[in-house]
Amino acid sequence: MISAYIDRYEGELAVLLLGETMKKVNFPREFLPAEVGEGDYITLDIALDKEANEQAEAEALELLRD
Repeated sequence: MISAYIDRYEGELAVLLLGETMKKVNFPREFLPAEVGEGDYITLDIALDKEANEQAEAEALELLRD
């Protein structure tokens, strides 16, 4: 998991500071929980979606067969 600090909002974007190095990234505000605001800490969990990858590969192969 990645710790992130919500530094500020700029329109539809949230400026997040990630990890110990506080790497700045812009993140769509719509994907954040409604109850968080500027100055809050959140955690992000990023994982490989194997199922979606396999489905996309199967769909691509099916298109190639047609």
